[in-house]
Amino acid sequence: MPQMNYCPQCASPLVRGEASGRERLICSKPCGYIFYDNPLPVVGAIVEYDNDTVILTQNVGWPADWFGIVTGFLEKDEEPADAILREIREEIGLTDARIVEFLGIYTFYQRNEVIFTYHVRATGPIVMDETELQAVKVVPIAQIRPWPFGTGPAVRDWQAKRLANGLLP
Repeated sequence: MPQMNYCPQCASPLVRGEASGRERLICSKPCGYIFYDNPLPVVGAIVEYDNDTVILTQNVGWPADWFGIVTGFLEKDEEPADAILREIREEIGLTDARIVEFLGIYTFYQRNEVIFTYHVRATGPIVMDETELQAVKVVPIAQIRPWPFGTGPAVRDWQAKRLANGLLP
C-alpha cells in the first residue's frame, strides 16, 4: 500500500482497517474517506516494424539493459486504442501505425497498473522523444525474449500465438 498518512477530506490520520472486504487505509474520524488505491489504466503495444522486427523502448531512468514495449497512461476521455496510437506518435514519432489486434489485459502488480495491450504495425522513420525515452532499439521478432512481469506476459502470449500460426521459427 502506498504511503498516505492523512485524509484528503478532513486531514485526520489514516489507519489500516477493513472496507469492502479488503484491508485499506481509512479515515480515523467519521468523515467516511476510504483510500481504495485502484490500479491505473495503461496502454501498451508490441510495435511490429517493417514486418520482421519489433521496436523496444527504454524509459528515462531505467537500467541500461532494460527495454520494453511502447507504453503510456490512458488519458481522461480517451479510448485505449486511440491512446496507444497517440503514445506511438509521441514516444517514437511513428504516424503511420495501425492496430492489428487487441492482445489482452495484463495486470502489472508491482506498479499497480492494468495494461491494455495491442499488436500494432508501423512504418516510417523512428524519432525518439528524449524527454520520455533514453534509448530505442529495433530487434528481430525471433530474438525477442519475454520478461516475467508488466508487459512481458503480453509479449510471451503474442509469440506463442505467432508460433502456433507458423509465424516464428
